[in-house]
Amino acid sequence: MTDLESYVKQEGRAEEVKKVRAKIKELGITYIYYQFVSVTGRIVGKGVPADHWETVAEKGFQLVYGSTANLFTDRHSQYIGYGPEASELVGIPDPETFCQLPWDKRVARVYCTLFRNREEQDSPGGFLTSDCRGNLKRIHAQFKADHDGLHLRHGCEPEMMWLKKGADGKPNGGYSKPYCYHIDQFESLRPVFLKVIEYSQAMGLDMIQGDHEDAPGQLELNFQFDDCVRTADRLTTYRQICAQVAREFDIIACFMTKPFMGVSASGCHHNLSLWRGGSESINDLHNEVLPGMPGVFTYLKGGENTFLPVAGSGSPKPGPIGLMSIGGVIEHLDGLTAVGCSTVNSYRRLWDAGFWAPVYRDWGYQNRTTGLRVSAPGRFEYRAVDSMVNPYLMASALLKAFDDGIKRQIDPGEPEQRNMYQAIEAGKVAKKLPMNLGEALDRLNEDEVIKQALPGEMLKVFNHYKYDEWERFMATVTDFDMDRYLDYLP
Repeated sequence: MTDLESYVKQEGRAEEVKKVRAKIKELGITYIYYQFVSVTGRIVGKGVPADHWETVAEKGFQLVYGSTANLFTDRHSQYIGYGPEASELVGIPDPETFCQLPWDKRVARVYCTLFRNREEQDSPGGFLTSDCRGNLKRIHAQFKADHDGLHLRHGCEPEMMWLKKGADGKPNGGYSKPYCYHIDQFESLRPVFLKVIEYSQAMGLDMIQGDHEDAPGQLELNFQFDDCVRTADRLTTYRQICAQVAREFDIIACFMTKPFMGVSASGCHHNLSLWRGGSESINDLHNEVLPGMPGVFTYLKGGENTFLPVAGSGSPKPGPIGLMSIGGVIEHLDGLTAVGCSTVNSYRRLWDAGFWAPVYRDWGYQNRTTGLRVSAPGRFEYRAVDSMVNPYLMASALLKAFDDGIKRQIDPGEPEQRNMYQAIEAGKVAKKLPMNLGEALDRLNEDEVIKQALPGEMLKVFNHYKYDEWERFMATVTDFDMDRYLDYLP
């Protein structure tokens, strides 16, 4: 059988499809978004009346391959990744991700896995390798198989900004003042963040804490960590929720990394740990009737956290697997930067000095001037990642770095406990991350390990999209050019 046929016929799936039909009836769903995630992290897909659930669950829906690259064209007017002659992908829904939209309870969403067309000459019905979510599922499964069940659990810190909308519909400053942790500024956005939390809880996000950050209108609302695929799904869902809340309040939910100079940018730090074992439990505290399939509300808890310090050692260092994983990330930090800092604007965050930008290839404990820090016993924080990250690509790339670190037993060296800027002034030699998108892409394409996180056509699509973005920037006359050079001579 093809990958597609095997996927549809996998054990237990027919029963899950029936359970979704029962949930459709129970919740009164009339319409379903069949969605997947593009190379840039954008949600794309199709909408279909709920009457056709069983047909789509078995046969899927079709959409052009280029939708995995947002169906955008490059600066030469060529479609990115795939031309108009390319086939159409087949999207097969994953029943366990079915969930009602709380802002219109007639509508539900379901994430999909993508396949090549059944009539393709090359690998008909095979997994579509430009499907970043499908790739992460397969990369994570392979990592578990290679490391005796070891698996990635992580949480993220999704900063973003709520902006006022001017009469022209464009941004007109932040909704609040840039005062970090001030409850008064947090309070000014209370109607907004309470609505975000309400919708998030209804869609399976276990919201745990939040605060006002130090840029205009900047909030960080955190949800509980989990298996890496579900965390990526929840971050994508969170962004979808914020966009809807912005529509309701007629403001702008801004995920751009750095819209303002002189204040902090929006990061999306990833807090990472590798575990063995554990059990699944449903978090349904806020729902008398689950507004979706149980998998949406399920979290992986317990087990052995291999990043914890060795018991009785008296050392705060992570255990051997944790240290080797840090070593793998340090080894491949240049290539990882192209994935975590994936836009031209991302590097405004790294260049605006004085805002704890993680620009050095080093690690420490509670040290925010390094690219990695041990943020608490049992986990470390990957910091060279911002609010525009594609979380599926990021998790895949980190898994490949961990894999290499463990297999080669890479030693990360001793942690740096000094402020990196002061340490360098004192004579420390430290290598910076790539400081622009073009350089980061070049480093990625030199890194055979991290390229494995973008298998098959994924690397081609990513490179086409991102090098085009870099070339467009280099070919654009900006306000900086006009301000600096208009009267440069005589």
